[in-house]
Amino acid sequence: MTDMSKSLVFMALACLIGGAPAGALALRETDPGALSILKAEYPKKHRASVDHSKFQALNKKFAGPKQVTAACLSCHNKAQDEVMHTSHWTWDRGEYMPGRGVVYFGKRNAINNFCISTPGNEKSCAKCHAGNGRNPDGSIPKDPDAVDCLVCHDNSETYAKGSDMGGAPDPKADLGAAARSVGLPKRANCGVCHFFGGGGNNVKHGDLEKAQFEPSREVDVHMAQNGANMQCVDCHLTKNHEISGKMYSLSSMDRNRVACERCHTASPHKDRVINEHTAKVACQSCHIPVYAKANSTKVFWDWSTAGKLKDGKPYSEEDEKGNHTYLSIKGSFKWGDHLKPEYAWSNGTASHYLSGDKVEDTSNPLVLNPLYGSYSDDNAKIIPVKVHRANQPFDPVNRTLIQPKLYADRKGEGGFWKDFDWQTASRLGMKKVGLPFSGKITFIRTDMNWPLNHMVAPKEETLTCSECHEREGGRLAGLNGFYMPGRDRSKALDILGKLLLIVTLLGVLLHGAGRIISRGAYKGGEKK
Repeated sequence: MTDMSKSLVFMALACLIGGAPAGALALRETDPGALSILKAEYPKKHRASVDHSKFQALNKKFAGPKQVTAACLSCHNKAQDEVMHTSHWTWDRGEYMPGRGVVYFGKRNAINNFCISTPGNEKSCAKCHAGNGRNPDGSIPKDPDAVDCLVCHDNSETYAKGSDMGGAPDPKADLGAAARSVGLPKRANCGVCHFFGGGGNNVKHGDLEKAQFEPSREVDVHMAQNGANMQCVDCHLTKNHEISGKMYSLSSMDRNRVACERCHTASPHKDRVINEHTAKVACQSCHIPVYAKANSTKVFWDWSTAGKLKDGKPYSEEDEKGNHTYLSIKGSFKWGDHLKPEYAWSNGTASHYLSGDKVEDTSNPLVLNPLYGSYSDDNAKIIPVKVHRANQPFDPVNRTLIQPKLYADRKGEGGFWKDFDWQTASRLGMKKVGLPFSGKITFIRTDMNWPLNHMVAPKEETLTCSECHEREGGRLAGLNGFYMPGRDRSKALDILGKLLLIVTLLGVLLHGAGRIISRGAYKGGEKK
């Protein structure tokens, strides 16, 4: 049975069962009523109820960032309690993981396949922390004045954190000007951390990068300056400083997510057949056909090549686009742009490799955050993901991932980025996290899933039916366990299709023969 005949059978069944016209499968328009409501809502600019530049407490020169926070708290006197209970402050949250119970898990103790882990490296990593600095041992201060209000609320776009300062602001920042400008967070506030995670622009996510500070409609239809011009907080709603939208990469439970359906509803299309797809296909799967649209994203990181020097000094190599392909401190990299996503079943929950977990199977890549879900799972949908692959340090005796000490202020302190000594960096790093180190170092392949939620394309660029419903090379070729028309073969459907074609042909022939016979009989009657 040909693909075409099977498609005809499928559409015929859809008509018989659902009453939908066969041509409806080609429609990809969204409900104009819903779109008009959204377009009317989001251009409305937020109007501040106060002008912070008029407050006397902010019209002075500040000796340091804690004085700014103290001035903020003189009015917002409960804000520090809220902030200090958020994951932006604690770097973790209570998560239930099957087989483990409740685990407090997050950036504080997560293992990734980028810069691996934060313990021992806080002075560098804490540049993305909602605090004004860390304690000398790397821990988070408990002083309320250590909360950094400006990193999220500065609207002057001049405030910045200092490099390798544990989260303290850049000494050159004009704290007074930033304090007098405060308002709702803008894309710039969120992007300075979330666009540059993993050590550079678009390294981690693939769908979050500096082009989204001022994006075009082609880069992101929601954030587009010539479109809805939405800010991050328009979708990531906030209550008591807790921001909605948890990344699957660092979250195990399906809670406090941001969903397309909140604005677009679960049935946003004119056509019923397409709306029925939303039961098993996430909006993002069709509406994010490619990612890394403006700048490249990192797709492979090989730590095993790190440490090479030229004339005793670290060096770098770049490709024609300026992307690092080698850094002595980090190893070799591969990049990609305008990439098609990979696809996975997800019910919103995930598991995670936790510090100290034993790796029993080293013949296959270790998935650091396997996503749960399948076709038979009522809560699961097909989602698009970027899979970042890496080769990272491993203790073959203890069978655990190594968490090396990477950062150090000076040579001789054991940080790999200064001394380029895997043995010392591994020993100090594992001591910091309280795990044994055998002294043996190999490297293991790992995968990490980064679901794609941004860089939504204009509707004209959404996927067509044939990009998934095709025999070979379709986008969903790697997803099994279910039947998909146009892609899969089924003996039962093949037989049914042949029978339908035979019955249809017989029906046409019988109908035609009946017309001919009746016409002859009618003419014969006239002659009589």
